[in-house]
Amino acid sequence: MFKELEKSVLLFSSLTLICGLAYPLTMNLIANSAFTPEAKGSLVYEGKTPIASTLIAQNFTQPYYFHPRPSAAGTDGYDGTSSSGSNFGYTSQKLHDAVKGRVEAYRAENNLSDTQKVPMDAVTASGSGLDPHITMKNATIQAKRIAASRGVEESKIIEAIHKNVQKPYWGIIGEEKVNVVTLNLTLDREFGKIKI
Repeated sequence: MFKELEKSVLLFSSLTLICGLAYPLTMNLIANSAFTPEAKGSLVYEGKTPIASTLIAQNFTQPYYFHPRPSAAGTDGYDGTSSSGSNFGYTSQKLHDAVKGRVEAYRAENNLSDTQKVPMDAVTASGSGLDPHITMKNATIQAKRIAASRGVEESKIIEAIHKNVQKPYWGIIGEEKVNVVTLNLTLDREFGKIKI
């Protein structure tokens, strides 16, 4: 019996060292040396101060910034500690009403006609509520509003969009998209921050 117990303790100790210590340390070292920005949260700095992460959307509401997808993460949305969707189904009246309200608001803020189609990602939240990406169509529609707010030509805003385009994975999975956080930082860098 003691021999079996000794084997069990030895096996338990060995697996604890391998799986609980050696493996995590090795993965940590590899991640920090090969994927340093990603391993540290893909943070964006202003000087030495972290101001954002390219992995989490922020609630940009000013007319001179691109707006992200709506968010159901947390009470005010975009809360990294409350990542989730609304969990409303396709037949939910609450979802229908929320999307209808967002469509009207999007059309009003971007000066669209009642018949012009609104991109789906402009009025529906992602599964996590934190997706920082919007489609090219969504970004292009918003460009006119931003150009007018910043007092620059729309073509300059379109150029900023194209500088920040992320291609589909391996050229086939997904579609072209733009990270709203990096795009808005590009606007501030190229056209200056607007102070209120």
